Amino acid sequence: MIHVSSHSPPGQSPLRTVQVLGGGSAGSCAHVRSLTSGLVARGVRVTVCAPAAADHTYDFSGVGADHVHVPRRNDPTSMAVLRAACADADLVHAHGLHSALRAALALSGRRVPLVVTLHSRPYAEGARAHLLRLLERRVARAASVVLGSSSDLVDRARSRGARDARLAAVALPAPRRPLAESEDADRLRPKARAELGATDRPLLMAVGSLDRHRGYDTLLDATRAWRRLDPVPLVVIAGEGPLRGELQRRIVNEGLPVRLVGPRDDIGELLAAADLALLPGSWESRSVLAQEALHARVPLVAAAAGGIPELVGDAAELVPHGDSEALAEAVEALLADPARRELLRDEGTLQVATWPTEDETVAQVLSVYDELTKPLPLP
Repeated sequence: MIHVSSHSPPGQSPLRTVQVLGGGSAGSCAHVRSLTSGLVARGVRVTVCAPAAADHTYDFSGVGADHVHVPRRNDPTSMAVLRAACADADLVHAHGLHSALRAALALSGRRVPLVVTLHSRPYAEGARAHLLRLLERRVARAASVVLGSSSDLVDRARSRGARDARLAAVALPAPRRPLAESEDADRLRPKARAELGATDRPLLMAVGSLDRHRGYDTLLDATRAWRRLDPVPLVVIAGEGPLRGELQRRIVNEGLPVRLVGPRDDIGELLAAADLALLPGSWESRSVLAQEALHARVPLVAAAAGGIPELVGDAAELVPHGDSEALAEAVEALLADPARRELLRDEGTLQVATWPTEDETVAQVLSVYDELTKPLPLP
């Protein structure tokens, strides 16, 4: 619940802010929606610049923001639209590296504070890695303040030249009513499991775009070992992306116990029906799946990558990134150990209580905005 109080003193124009998103991950979009709701409630004017699809999904307009459709960065009109949207801003807040670069370019020549929140560690190899470092340096030096959603991102921003980098309070809005606590849970779980084909076998859930950096190759390698279990666990991957065809061919050719179910709007129900949640590889600092799993009291097995260890603490089984054998062994051990699964559920509940609240997130951001926009004292 956001505490409502006016941020603008009587007779003073409200602070005009622009939040810049490039479409972004589910985590950054959910964060911007939550942040926008809190800022508007406290008297701040908010314009969200994002593709129309993001507003359709996250309804920034519905929490009081003005939404400006800014096409994705490969659209030649996007910079002009963004520059116009930022024309009368007191402060611009960009989320993610590419959005931050576009915001910096849109503000070129103007003395408008730029706040950048980094939600995930960017990934690149070869020549692209060099370009990525140049991009990170450009953004780090353009930003008045960089907020990193994990300690490693703060350190990375400082190493790239950020003059002020801080750990961000980033809250993922908790489900309004976790399925695990609802009276419908006993009815919905069997229904979800039956639909997926896991009535009499363990159900393992992974969620996320089907991209190379998500670790799905590692996950498919691990599933080979589970074919010798009785019953054989079913792995369900919810999401869409460029690797779908390649992953599906492997599943068919190798006879793997895996189903690709595409994008779903009932992830909460599917996750709550699962025996384990799997995060085989992610450079997100505050993985949405990891947070949702702990909220839903579903034991999590995750690769120790990015900000995941800091996010989950002792509330998950962590394995080395890219190690399919370690992943397979961790899952087998958990499936055979009900007491350990129950301990992880309890540890998850404790860990969730340590995460920033929406109130704390809004308060921190407002504090940064105040620092950057308060008038200089008269000589």
